[in-house]
Parts: sequence; structure tokens; C-alpha cells
Amino acid sequence: MSVVATAPSRPRAGAGQDRVRQDRTGRPRATGTLLALPALVWYLLFTLGPLLAMVWISALKWPGMLQPTSFAGLDNFRYVLSDPLFWDAARNTGVQLLVALPLMVLPAYMLGYYVSRRPRGHHILRYLLFVPGLISAPTKAMLFYAVLSPDGVVNGALKSLGLGGLAHVWLADSATALASIIAIDVWSGIGFTAVLFAARLGAVPEEIGEAASLDGAGHWRRMWRIHFPVIRDYVGVVTMLQFLWTLFGSAQLVLLLTQGGPGSASTTLSFLVYQKAFIQADLGYSQAVGVLLFAVGLVGMLAIRRALRQNY
Repeated sequence: MSVVATAPSRPRAGAGQDRVRQDRTGRPRATGTLLALPALVWYLLFTLGPLLAMVWISALKWPGMLQPTSFAGLDNFRYVLSDPLFWDAARNTGVQLLVALPLMVLPAYMLGYYVSRRPRGHHILRYLLFVPGLISAPTKAMLFYAVLSPDGVVNGALKSLGLGGLAHVWLADSATALASIIAIDVWSGIGFTAVLFAARLGAVPEEIGEAASLDGAGHWRRMWRIHFPVIRDYVGVVTMLQFLWTLFGSAQLVLLLTQGGPGSASTTLSFLVYQKAFIQADLGYSQAVGVLLFAVGLVGMLAIRRALRQNY
């Protein structure tokens, strides 16, 4: 008896492709929409909802949470734009961003590049750099109040070095209050940002750096001419995050250390929103500033995206 081996029959190409095409244009798309629906509802409720509420409250005259409201239209915005306090806060916020943002991104990138080269003790260095980002705002405020108070660490060190004439009331002087807040922001943000850069730079293929090294490129050239263009998109993301964190998060330290003073020397836009809403009970003014602050954040993100030539 002879056995004839027969090759297994192949399924018709057309039938399988039809099923794949049907799946791709049918159920998976509907299923994907259903799976995304809870996230979409969450986004609408907790992102667009508060944003629309902020815009609506900015058009109201509302002198307190339990007080009656009346429609004010654009009067709150006219009052805000004619208020010297708002322009002081806008100037302070601009100075804070122009000083803190480059200091938190560029040195952090260089520090992250150094850590990504895995020097001796780089594991411990990563933990030490990450520590400031883990400290809560009240703890940081207490720490730096002890450092910058009239009888604090800085003035004590100056006096011990015979430089007592340079001792200063750092948080209570209009010339140094904002600079002190910026210094604390930079201290708490630069290490955290450096760790993020180190993690991204560690994922860059080593062959790229080795090829540049064989061509005679030193560390400085490899850092800026080779690795920086490779992670340009990530630099843009980190810069945006630090921009938003500085723009919207500065109210915490201002509230805990200077209360916006002396006068309005350290008042920022985010602190002005808090001050008008919770201290002076002027909710319409507060949310008008909030709308303008949102616009500043949006324009700033677009400017960063354009400056770094982001593709997303």
C-alpha cells in the first residue's frame, strides 16, 4: 500500500484577509471606543468641567462662598487688568520663569548626562538627587525658614566668616524675597529633573556615543551635539512640565514663607488666585486671574513646543 503525502491545504488568502479587514474595521474599533468611554467621561467631568466653571465664575460678582452672586460680564477682567497688584504678580511670575526654568533644565541635563555615564557611586547619586523632590512643601518651607531667617544658617555662616555686614533678612526684604523663593524652587527641582534626564539618556544606544568618540568628539560635544538632538522631544516634555510646575505650583512656598510680601514683592499669579479667593473672598477676581493664568500656561507650552521644534 502506498501512502501519498499531501501538503496541508492553505486557507484561501481572500477569506482570511476579509476576516482581518472586517475585524479591523468592525468590532475592535467599536470595542476600543467603549473601552475609552470611561476615561473620556472622567476627562469631561474633572478637566473640562472645572475649566468651564472657572470661566463662568470669572464672569460673576461673587463676594464669598455663601454670598449671593450677580452677573458681571467682563467687569472682573477690566478690574484685573487695571489693578497694579496683578501687574506686580505678572512681573514676578515672569522673572521666576525666566530665571528658574533655564536653571532647572540646562544644568539638570548636564548633571543627568554625567549620571548616565555611570560614574563610581552613581546609584547613590541618583537617590541623593531624587531626595528634594520627595520632601513636602511644608517641610521645605520649615527647612528654608531655618536657613534664611535672621538668626538662620546663612547669616550665622556669614558672621562666622567675618562677613556679618552681608547678613540679611532674606525673606522679609523686597530685594531678596522673590530670589529666595526662586532659589528654593531650583533646589527642589534640579535634582529630580536630572534623574529624569539620566533615565532617558541611559536608553540611548551606546554605539552612538562610541562612534562619536572614535571621531574625536569629547564629552562636551557628545553631550550637546550627539545626545541632545536624540532626546530633543524628551527635553521638550520635561521643559513643559517644569514650566507648568513653576507657573502653577509657586503659591505653596509663597504662602508658607512670605505671604506674597513684603508688599507685593513675592506675589505670583498662582498665589494671587489663592489670595483673592480664600483671603479676600473675591471669587470673581480670583477666577478672572485664573483664566489669564491658564492662557499664559497655554501660550507658554506652545512657545516651548515651537522653540524645541517638537513633533507632537
